[in-house]
Order: sequence, then structure tokens, then C-alpha cells
Amino acid sequence: MKGEWVMYRILVVDDEPMIRMGLAKLITQTDPAMIQAATAGNGMEALEAIQTTRPDFIFTDIKMPKMDGLELSKQLYEKYGDITVVVISGYGDFEYAQKCMSYGVKEYLLKPVTKSVVHNTMNKLMADRKSMQEKQRFYFPLSKLEDWLEQLELAVWHLQMNDIQAKLQEIEDYCNERRLESIQLQELLDELYAKLIKQLNGRDVYSFERMTGITGSEPGGNHHYFERFRLAVNQTVKLIREKRKGNAKEPVEEAKAYIERNLSRDLSLDEVADMLGLNPSYFSQLFKQMTDETFVHYRIKKRMEKAKKLLAIPHYKITDISFEVGYADHPHFTKTFKKVTGYTPSEYREMLGIQ
Repeated sequence: MKGEWVMYRILVVDDEPMIRMGLAKLITQTDPAMIQAATAGNGMEALEAIQTTRPDFIFTDIKMPKMDGLELSKQLYEKYGDITVVVISGYGDFEYAQKCMSYGVKEYLLKPVTKSVVHNTMNKLMADRKSMQEKQRFYFPLSKLEDWLEQLELAVWHLQMNDIQAKLQEIEDYCNERRLESIQLQELLDELYAKLIKQLNGRDVYSFERMTGITGSEPGGNHHYFERFRLAVNQTVKLIREKRKGNAKEPVEEAKAYIERNLSRDLSLDEVADMLGLNPSYFSQLFKQMTDETFVHYRIKKRMEKAKKLLAIPHYKITDISFEVGYADHPHFTKTFKKVTGYTPSEYREMLGIQ
């Protein structure tokens, strides 16, 4: 009903419309305020429905067209381990039951199912789920927190806004699925934010201060806490942009552009790092990681690319080209050009038909 909070979502899968509608009604009657039941005509429809609304429990028939209950149970077991499956079948075959149990099916009910059996099963499932949720409230996998932290910190540091927003949404969706209580959610987001700031400070490039009370107790529920967390992360991103002297571009891309604008100068790594507001050692590692080339090799490559373009212009003297691409020592330019291209500048011109 409108305005009610649905705690448990159920999907009933059966190819007989009357049977699935009747079963959905029986399931809902267990506790109408706590249960919402939807239906699907076969396993394929069920998998499509899951993409839109993730159920807590699935009640499925065995014998159905397109995809039967066994195959559905198998796919649910492999892809959606958090969904509890109940199989309902007219076959009292022990091997069927064994096969279902190997796919993680929790209950195996024989047709025809009665109201009392459905209600007892639902009460058991809800009690088990509630117990599991209570345990989860006091246990949050450390590995999950560490993965979030690593991925979020990298995205923030490299100003990858799409990745940041996707990770924040993933965190919110995961916490909502776990139905964390407000106090646990506040503690989790506070810890994640504190660790994020610590990691960024650990790079020893900039100094970051924590925003205080990012999940302070104000009206708005859990969604409010996530909004405050997003704000804190976005403020950190803004601060990094400011510290990089207004360079909104990804630092390596900005560095590449700066190198190309200054090929005629004896440009140092330290100078480019300073222009970006980055620690030189960190910038060197970042440049190699993002381009698969060292700063020096990249600069040489770009100088030689420009030299080839200039050599294709007949009236340009080779000595002038040498200065144009940053080599005051002409023999050094000739040696470097041959090492990179396999030709001396003169040989390269001859190959182009320029005397």
C-alpha cells in the first residue's frame, strides 16, 4: 500500500497464471504490511524481473517452458547468492530435491501447498533473514571497505568524476541493501571518509584537513548521510583542483600539453611537476604509470615527431630545426634522431625527396 515500507520483496515464478497469482496472494497474506509479491511466467522472465527489482525471496516451480526452476536456481546460485530460493514442485523425487539443494535452495515444498505451509515457510524465511541482518549490522566485511577506499582514493586523486560518482552510488546501494541502521551508517561513512583523507595525506603531496561532522544527526534519514558524504568527497576533489593551480584536466594530460608547448626549451621534470602542483617523485611515477613511458622518453619522442614535420618543409635548415626542438648541440640532435628513426636528418630528407 502507498506509504508503507515494504521490508521483504518476493517473486513467484510459475507458468500457470492462476497458480502463481494464488501463491503470491497467500504469501502476501502472511504479513501484508511487510511483504510485496510480484510474479513471472518462467525462469527467463524471472531473471529479467530481477534486473529491475531485486527480490529477497523467490518461490519457483520446477517444470516451466523456456527456463525451468532447476536452471533458474542454478543461475541464481551463481549470480545472485543473496536471494533465497524456495522450490515448489509436484515431484516428490528425492534426486530433484538433492539437485535443488546443491544450488543453494533453502526450502523444497510439494504441491499442492496449503496456506499454513506457505505462512510457516514465510515466517521461517523472514526470521532467518532478520537474524542474518542483525548479525550483519555488527559485522561489515573489512575487505569491502578496503576495496572502496582504494578505488575511491585513486579516482579522487586523478579527478575521475565519472568513476567517483559510480563508486559513491555503489557504496550507497550496498549499504541500502544491508539495511544498516542510522548509527552504523554514520560510523561507516565517517570511517571511510577519515581513511580517504589519511590516504591522500599519505601521498605526501598536499595536506588535507577533514570536514567535521559529515554525517551529523540532522533530519533526512540515511539518504541525508550519503548526501553529506558526497559533499565531503566533492569538496576534497575541489581542493585538489585548487592545489593544482586551477588545472582541471587530468595531470598527465596537462603535462603532455605543456611538454608539447615547450619542446624548444630544456624542460625538466621538476618544472612540469611544479606547474601541476605535484611532488616530482610522485609525478614521475604517475607519468610512467599513465603513459607507459618515462618523462624523458616521452619528451624525446615528441621532439623527434616535431623534427620530422619540420624536416618535411624544404626551406628549413637542419641546424635551425635542431634548435627548434630543443637541441643546441647539433651532433646530439643528429645522433638522437637516428636512434629514434633509424635515419640521420639528412637521410630522412632524402627519403622524402628533399635535397
